[in-house]
Amino acid sequence: MRLRLPARLPGRCSLRHLLLLLLLLAGGLPGRVQATAPPAYDFVVAQDGSGQFRTVQAAFDAVPDFRKKVTTIFIKNGIYKEKLLLAGSKNLVKLVGQDPAKTILTYDDYNQKKNIFGEDKGTSGSASCYIYGGDFTAENLTFQNSSGPVGQAVALWVAGDRARFKNCRFLGFQDTLYTYGYGSRQYYENCYIEGTVDFIFGSSTAWFEGCTIFGKTSGFLTAASTPDSTRYGYVFNRCIITGSAPAGSFYLGRPWRPYAKTVFLRCELGPQIKPTGWDHWDKESNQQTARYAEYQSRGPGAQPARRVAWSRQLSAAEARQYTLTTVLRGWDPTQD
Repeated sequence: MRLRLPARLPGRCSLRHLLLLLLLLAGGLPGRVQATAPPAYDFVVAQDGSGQFRTVQAAFDAVPDFRKKVTTIFIKNGIYKEKLLLAGSKNLVKLVGQDPAKTILTYDDYNQKKNIFGEDKGTSGSASCYIYGGDFTAENLTFQNSSGPVGQAVALWVAGDRARFKNCRFLGFQDTLYTYGYGSRQYYENCYIEGTVDFIFGSSTAWFEGCTIFGKTSGFLTAASTPDSTRYGYVFNRCIITGSAPAGSFYLGRPWRPYAKTVFLRCELGPQIKPTGWDHWDKESNQQTARYAEYQSRGPGAQPARRVAWSRQLSAAEARQYTLTTVLRGWDPTQD
């Protein structure tokens, strides 16, 4: 390219502008690096081959062990029938689905299904997806166990600490969501969780914010196994408790272990909830150790005067102690 220069330059200002133009035409100013925006996603999973991987497990395996930055994986719409495991060495993994109703991670194992040795897989072996890595995040996804009403069949098992789920769905029957990690902290926001018996269960401390909890048939919403040494178990804040189950057929919870702790704050309770609210799992001594409470429940399932005597209705002062960062021991999952 030839640059025609004018015969005369009007002044020093014009000369400066001309020199700048020559530098730009020559490839830019010395020492200046051209800024480039980082990619929105590190990996893309697509069944049609338009991403780096066709399976979610392949993307999991590609995450560097003990990476100190977030690895973001975008999953395009599809039904991914895989038994998934995110290893404990895969920290800071973020999964983002294209559409929560159309991006489905599913498998069909269940408690009594046989392994290759002819043994029952058991509840722990039935999970469709295992999350062991810490600081995990999932958005806009469905986690499903598609085995049907065949007993214990886990859709998602979460062991890692500081796990976050936003706008996700958890589909199953008995034991849908296993908050497994002893002492781990988990956060669920704007999620849909369905099931029948004990379909939210485990020992983790978990906060459920603005979630819909759907009881499909009669049963128990929760079965916490909170350790004696842990102050908080499950906290449901501003959630909707509903379902297709008959009226008065669901308990809010029962203690899988003696020191179970579950609290419902400002929740809408549908007619499916039994007036007594809570069950002691055929062990009267659990009444002395389990900690079950509500604050400002509303709706047809909110009947504080008919609750079991060993549960509590919190005062306003007591309810104020249940803040997000207090329950989750200093972790604020709303901050990236």
